[in-house]
Amino acid sequence: MTLNAKNIALFAIIGVIFILTGFAKGPNAALYLLNLGLISAILALGVNLQWGLAGLLNVGVMGFVALGALATVLISMPPTVEAMAAGGLRVVVALITGALVIIATVMTSKRMKPGKKRTFTILGLLIGGFFLYRFLFDPAVAAIEAVNPAGTGYLGGLGLPVLVAWPVGGLLAAGAAWVIGKTALGLRSDYLAVATLGIAEIIIAVLKNEDWLSRGVKNVVGIPRPVPYEVDLQASDTFIANAASLGFDNPVVASTIFVKLCYTGLFLTVLVILMWLSQKALNSPWGRMMRAIRDNEVAAEAMGKDVTKRHLQIFVLGSAICGVAGAMWATMDSTLIPTSYNPLRFTFLIWVMVIIGGSGNNWGAILGGFSILLLWDWGEQLGLWMMQALTFPLAEGVWLKDHLIHNAPHMRLLMIGVVLLLILRFSPRGLIPEE
Repeated sequence: MTLNAKNIALFAIIGVIFILTGFAKGPNAALYLLNLGLISAILALGVNLQWGLAGLLNVGVMGFVALGALATVLISMPPTVEAMAAGGLRVVVALITGALVIIATVMTSKRMKPGKKRTFTILGLLIGGFFLYRFLFDPAVAAIEAVNPAGTGYLGGLGLPVLVAWPVGGLLAAGAAWVIGKTALGLRSDYLAVATLGIAEIIIAVLKNEDWLSRGVKNVVGIPRPVPYEVDLQASDTFIANAASLGFDNPVVASTIFVKLCYTGLFLTVLVILMWLSQKALNSPWGRMMRAIRDNEVAAEAMGKDVTKRHLQIFVLGSAICGVAGAMWATMDSTLIPTSYNPLRFTFLIWVMVIIGGSGNNWGAILGGFSILLLWDWGEQLGLWMMQALTFPLAEGVWLKDHLIHNAPHMRLLMIGVVLLLILRFSPRGLIPEE
């Protein structure tokens, strides 16, 4: 079997598993899983760009995903007029003031000579700026969060189409990545991993606690969708007639399938565009330079390459892709739930997707995104079957049998670990290795 035939066979197996999922769990479940697979593939593509192409160990992926999700709220949710009137302008002034204080502190540190005068000047700027910021910020936040806290209690968004939020989510994540990269990319790889994980936790903690921005743990529900709503389709005689002509007598089932297919088309379009751009970057002189830097930074610097600048470029690009995926995820679920962005769990899964698929190969990253998501989804059921078979000789009511069956869902973590170990042992470069 040639390499191309092998790759086609691997993707064909994934397609067959999705079809079997449709028969076993229904078309709605299979399509929802397919859409999650497309988002996972995009996330894996972003991480592969950073790690596979440049060797950057980013463990803060979910922070950038959360920023992308936040963009859907800031862009597409309707503004809370009462909250804007109560403290919106003052919050904006406070944030601008905080940013100016930071800029002034950095400029002072660079331009003044080291000594007591510079130290006292910086301390004066930071302390005075902090109290001025809190003086402006705290009353405004209290006024905003007091406006119907059960229903809104936040500023809302701009009321623009939600598709606008997808590139904005990428830009928001890219901006955060630029700030992080300017300070953290000079660190060694293990320190970079710790730094990015810590910053991701900070981003998510802000979303959890700043109710005026994202409603915190109260969550934002009802994010507008770029596709029709099921109830509108079910009330349309034209849609019902078209669905019946295709053999769908139940308009509820037909509408849910149609909506998920619309999401599939949108997500697939984004994935194709990003894949095309990633392949162009991979095969360009810039991509060859990035791989040379990844393989030997010292030699690349000796050839006159600015390693830190190139690392910053690819760190920003990969994070932007993760931000777009986060915006797509929030759009599909129509909710922003800050507590669901668990950096340790989801970042681990995304990294496993890249490692198993094939680090440095974009097709491998996509394959890994689909395969690990399928294993995660089916792992609970497979674990239950495994525990039932293992405890079959035991009588009903035995504590060991009940305990194992009750904890069967956790078997999917073990399965992913075993699959990862097997891949690292027998195919350490992944299922589709880098050429």
